Amino acid sequence: MPRPMELLLTLFLCLLAAPLAPVVAALVACDLGRPILFHQLRAGGGGQVVRLSKYRTMSDARDADGHLLPDARRTSRTGVILRRYRVDELPQLLAILRGEIALVGPRPLLPETLAGFGEAGVIRGCVRPGLTGWAQVNGNTALGEAEKLSLDLWYVAHRGTALDLRILWLTAVTLIRGERRSEPTIAAASRWLEARPRAAGGRP
Repeated sequence: MPRPMELLLTLFLCLLAAPLAPVVAALVACDLGRPILFHQLRAGGGGQVVRLSKYRTMSDARDADGHLLPDARRTSRTGVILRRYRVDELPQLLAILRGEIALVGPRPLLPETLAGFGEAGVIRGCVRPGLTGWAQVNGNTALGEAEKLSLDLWYVAHRGTALDLRILWLTAVTLIRGERRSEPTIAAASRWLEARPRAAGGRP
């Protein structure tokens, strides 16, 4: 997607999100207290590391041994709703305006997670990560890690304005109807990757 188009679309989303910001901040403060935002370093495009922010959706509750409880037990009531509609990721619109991430692209991963993919991680990391992506509109949390990776690599190889606009449209559909696995798309990405061993981190 051309950068001017990305900026215009992001500014439009910022205008839509602006009235929600104080409401969401108040809900998070009432449910979890401060801080309102959660910050974490993630892998950006081209090997860079960026600091991304989200609205907090989980507490720091720990067990008797001091270990963090599972995510499901730490997610707040407000957090369940924010995650369902991806409202927790709205602060990342500012990162798009700064050029740190893209509107559409593979979701930003922890640097060590991306490095663990080997050559596939290098290929995946050659583009800016995005607020939404091909894996997110084809199953997202219902996908396995290998399925997500194959969808991300397929996107990197086929990315373009038309595909990005399609992903934005499917993102809106997903927000309304909920996440659903697209078996034909998942299978197509897997077949495509198997035909390209180097993209999978193997030998040609």
